[in-house]
Amino acid sequence: MVSRKVLTLNFLKPILEFEFQLDQLHKIIISSEHINNLTNIKEEIDNLYVEVNQIKYYIFASLTPLQKLHLVRQADRPTTLDYISNIMDTWVELHGDRGGTDDSAIISGIASFNSRSVVFVGHQRGRDTKENVVRNFGMASPGGYRKALRIMQHANKFNFPILTFIDTPGAWAGIKAEELGQGEAIAVNLREMFSFSVPIICTVIGEGGSGGALGIGVGDSILMLEYAVYTVATPEACAAILWKDSTKSPTAAESLKITSSDLKLLGIVDHVIQEPLGGSQADPDKASQYLKFKLDMELSRLLILSNSDRKKRRYEKFRKIGKFYEYSSPHN
Repeated sequence: MVSRKVLTLNFLKPILEFEFQLDQLHKIIISSEHINNLTNIKEEIDNLYVEVNQIKYYIFASLTPLQKLHLVRQADRPTTLDYISNIMDTWVELHGDRGGTDDSAIISGIASFNSRSVVFVGHQRGRDTKENVVRNFGMASPGGYRKALRIMQHANKFNFPILTFIDTPGAWAGIKAEELGQGEAIAVNLREMFSFSVPIICTVIGEGGSGGALGIGVGDSILMLEYAVYTVATPEACAAILWKDSTKSPTAAESLKITSSDLKLLGIVDHVIQEPLGGSQADPDKASQYLKFKLDMELSRLLILSNSDRKKRRYEKFRKIGKFYEYSSPHN
């Protein structure tokens, strides 16, 4: 994985600084093993490591929605290509929408997943500023969604399950995108994904924003990593729209219900996948293992169902989203 410059989050700075000091002390102890009576010091250091991990556990268990959003925006968080490289046996990327464009913000291809042929589609952020410019920060253009549709239609034709990976602040909102039919491209994807006969599993691995996320987000099973977020609009945009004040982003984030636990409770997400302590960026290999295990379980479950049963359940699942009940008080 390419090295990335990471901006340390404020709520993690004291912990990371203390861990750094502990690491330095540990190195000094190792290099001084010829000195006697170091056993007690080593035990103290080990105890401090345990205590630091406990503190990290409590911090990450109580993150606010906005803190989780900042966490998944970190440059060192694994991208779609990182997960594809780690969980697939073999894979090959396919390019182009057969209409003259090849949007780098969307990657797609064919892979072997636990000896099963599958198709993958996902948003791809850059690993640094230069690559982010090339990838347009993971914000796909109409050509990107048409590329995704082309490969998904290929999967449906040859009976390959579809795995999508969502990680975008939203679809590209530029004038050119509107001229090329951004809304139409996303709408066609929504319609077509409901019609596919093959199993579709969608996983929110980072930031799932607005229609840009939904463009590859219709599936039989919706998975979400523990610290990922999924939202109709970014908290910053919501605060600007409602209050004309971006400083109210924390309030907007709480109200939007963007976290995995909130969305699981609302029935929008089917399963929340555990992340390593500190987030997927703390241990990408372990995060990939967790994701691969859950994807394998879900795919095995979906393959048992008939095509018609899968399509019916997919339709009913999305029809239930946003359902609510009204009742009148007996005292009125």
